[in-house]
Amino acid sequence: MPAALPALHKTSFVLDPRPLSGCASPRAGLLSVSRTLRSLHLPGWIEANVSSKQRDRGLSEAQDIESILLSLVGGGAGYSDLAVLAADPVLAKGLGYPPAQPDAARRFVEAFHDPDGDKSRPPREQQKTFFPVPTAPLVGLGTAQTGLVHQIARVDGEQQRALTRATLAADAPLIFCEKREALPTYEGPRGDQPVLVLWAEADLVVADEFREGNVPARQSPLPCVRAGFAALPATVTERFFRGDSACPENEWRGWLAHPDRASEPGGAIGFAVRAVQTEPLAAALRAVPEPQWQSFGTESDGTVRQCADVDFVPGLPSEHKAAQPLRYVGRRLVKAQGELFADGRRTHDHAVITNRELPGAELRQWQRQKAGTIEHVHDEVQNDLGGARLPSGKFGTNAAWLRLVTLAYNVIRAQRALALGAELGTARLQRLRLWVYDVSGRMSHTGNTLRLRLHASVEAMHRLERVWEVFALPTQATYSG
Repeated sequence: MPAALPALHKTSFVLDPRPLSGCASPRAGLLSVSRTLRSLHLPGWIEANVSSKQRDRGLSEAQDIESILLSLVGGGAGYSDLAVLAADPVLAKGLGYPPAQPDAARRFVEAFHDPDGDKSRPPREQQKTFFPVPTAPLVGLGTAQTGLVHQIARVDGEQQRALTRATLAADAPLIFCEKREALPTYEGPRGDQPVLVLWAEADLVVADEFREGNVPARQSPLPCVRAGFAALPATVTERFFRGDSACPENEWRGWLAHPDRASEPGGAIGFAVRAVQTEPLAAALRAVPEPQWQSFGTESDGTVRQCADVDFVPGLPSEHKAAQPLRYVGRRLVKAQGELFADGRRTHDHAVITNRELPGAELRQWQRQKAGTIEHVHDEVQNDLGGARLPSGKFGTNAAWLRLVTLAYNVIRAQRALALGAELGTARLQRLRLWVYDVSGRMSHTGNTLRLRLHASVEAMHRLERVWEVFALPTQATYSG
């Protein structure tokens, strides 16, 4: 008698090549994303502000965008992945239309690019960096993003968690790519360097700006930051900003510290931004008496963290005469006795510019929290939502794709924070796909009512019922064949 094979060295079934028929889907949980964005009135904002169609055929702008967002949330990384959703009968029934086909989605996103804008680009030898004028559809998509932020803030208030404090952080990570049209970045490889502005307390992207890879982060970041503050809802009564040395001092200081900020909705802006390390500032840091340096922590290798107020006045000519003097707070890293940094020094120091009166250690901790917020957004936007795979060599098309990705991020954030509970409220999208979106289900009808039935655990059903409860919608569940 032949020996039996171990269980893990064989399979107990054969693959039947005949596909199952019927209105069933392994992605029925994605309909919760549709419900969320529709409850937040995103289709209405798109219909009112985005007009890129040249013919009255096919899907509307709102339907194209909904299809793309569902694909991104479901794990799609490009146009071709839309084919999976387009063939899903449950999504077609639940959405009320068949999701967009890949070619149609490509034409839709490419319509955000203005070919005539390329003609206004100066020769590279005359102007190496270039900021094309955003097209009307792209501006409209930004307006829809602001509307979505306001709607999420409204639901936050309805759930008794209204946010009145807004700390914004801006950052411009590099996205490397091999496209021929991409330009070399400051690190060498080709790529792009978009700016994102995050509302930290709400975990919402409030503004974005697509940039080519050769545009340095320090070149004109203020317009995107200003757009972020303008996108905040009226419920915000305290405003703050934190950034790194990529923020050019003359530009941002003149606006953030201007007395006019105090009369705007939300009031004056408290900020802390890492200063550019100039030689005069370095000399001022070296001149701080040793007793004034206060230790406030120790690194795992024994390096001591210290801070002290620095007597330094740059005397910028652009400073408004009514502006209050700003404060420079130095931060110093001190190696243990007998140890040195790689450059041969025992200390490394830099400074933060601020108009806040927090103690030095508390200010440094608050300013450093920027890395713990916006960097995780970049990670999820690029690695989980297709933001690192820009679809085109055209500026406007990539700018629209980035904005669609941030829309998807904000919709998922609304679900996480308001409906998915403590267990999944901070979960990465990869985990949400396993627990929420990749749920099998089928459409059926009883009498004249269309019903979605899910093959899920009781706990999974409770989560989805919570989504349906928080993100309410009028329902027309009438079966039409």
